[in-house]
Amino acid sequence: MRVCVIGTGYVGLVTGTCLAHIGHHVICVDNNEEKVKLMKSGQSPIFEPGLSELMSSASASGNLEFTSDLAAGVAHGEILFIAVGTPPLPTGESDTRYVEAVARGIGAHLDGDYKVLVNKSTVPIGSGDWVRRIVLDGLAERQKPQNSEGVTGEEVVAKTGVQFDVVSNPEFLREGCAVHDTFNPDRIVLGSNSQRAMNMMVELYSPIVDRKFAENTSLPPVPVVMTDISSAEMIKYAANAFLATKISFINEVANICDRVGADVTQVARGIGLDSRIGSKFLQAGIGWGGSCFPKDVSALVHTADDYGYEAHLLKAAVEVNERQRLIAIEKLQQVLKILKGKTVGLLGLTFKPDTDDLRDAPSLNLIENLNRLGAKVKAYDPIVSQTGMRHGLSGVLVETDPERLADGCDALVLVTDWEQFRNLDYEKMAKLMNHPVMIDGRNFLDKKVLESAGFQYVGIGR
Repeated sequence: MRVCVIGTGYVGLVTGTCLAHIGHHVICVDNNEEKVKLMKSGQSPIFEPGLSELMSSASASGNLEFTSDLAAGVAHGEILFIAVGTPPLPTGESDTRYVEAVARGIGAHLDGDYKVLVNKSTVPIGSGDWVRRIVLDGLAERQKPQNSEGVTGEEVVAKTGVQFDVVSNPEFLREGCAVHDTFNPDRIVLGSNSQRAMNMMVELYSPIVDRKFAENTSLPPVPVVMTDISSAEMIKYAANAFLATKISFINEVANICDRVGADVTQVARGIGLDSRIGSKFLQAGIGWGGSCFPKDVSALVHTADDYGYEAHLLKAAVEVNERQRLIAIEKLQQVLKILKGKTVGLLGLTFKPDTDDLRDAPSLNLIENLNRLGAKVKAYDPIVSQTGMRHGLSGVLVETDPERLADGCDALVLVTDWEQFRNLDYEKMAKLMNHPVMIDGRNFLDKKVLESAGFQYVGIGR
């Protein structure tokens, strides 16, 4: 099938590349000319395991193209994905101006061929009808030069025969695992009131539904949830809000464990074996971050407020998470007492491993608060340190290797649970430090290994 993906961030680029890999002809559109040039040269603008290799093979086969020409993308695609960012506003609601601009642009270029417009961006509940109206506005604006009185979008549809439907198809990709998640989804959610559009989406995803590109091709077909647009949009918000709440719950339990002498890792194991609870997202630490959980929980809280409901549980989950980011500071103060004049090293900067994403990362809060308390802050991250990407970081010295990080430090804080951090030369690092203290902000490291290397080990809820 012919596909156009508008927006080449984490979601758009992964979606477009993976759809090209399974055999569709995909054109990815972005209004950033430099970014388009970079992708045309075969380079990915983001770090995502496996993505660059898929981009190269799909481009070589002719299935994947990149352009800044929206008109060309719209003309090409039978299915048009809107995959631009919807960052949070200070109020907590989503900033939908980029979605609006794309929808209006699509309307300005639609022709007589039937198109399916897919909301892949995480958009407020009710955006399906809103996107349709914006597209119709774009259609109407295109007709104004021929009609000084102007015409409505519906009149343009009747006059020109332009046909399109809107589908909500929320993404559930985890940064660092996005390619894997695309080919091995737990479910595919489709929301629309058009059977024709639904049929085309099922055809589009059939190779993935049938597990032809899955890690385990013998598994049953991927469940496809077909529903109305608003329910599909709510599924995305509800899923992320639940996972964020689950993390906040185990972090609250960890804080109680600290006070009563229990070990939260054992508690999490014990409750996770209950099939009604499950073991995932029960890893206590210094809180969640990234581009999805904070934005989606805030957006759902804001939507509830708009409709006269106060989401007490979700607001509490956010409050617990904000407080949890200060736990590492409290533990540093307990061990080192006064932090003014001390040097603290952060192991990891990104909000999770296997990504270069620093959006709403706990490390940023730590840097800010440690600076406020008069500490010198150093950091090492496998991606940020090696690529030179500083993402506007300030108040921190980014070192190029773990040993340079440890040199002269009074304590280290493990912020991101990168797998390579399990096997660092901690004995050598301990000898380079003023005070070999490790605050394990993810309960990720082996306490016995650290203590045998000479560290004072401090976990979360342990």
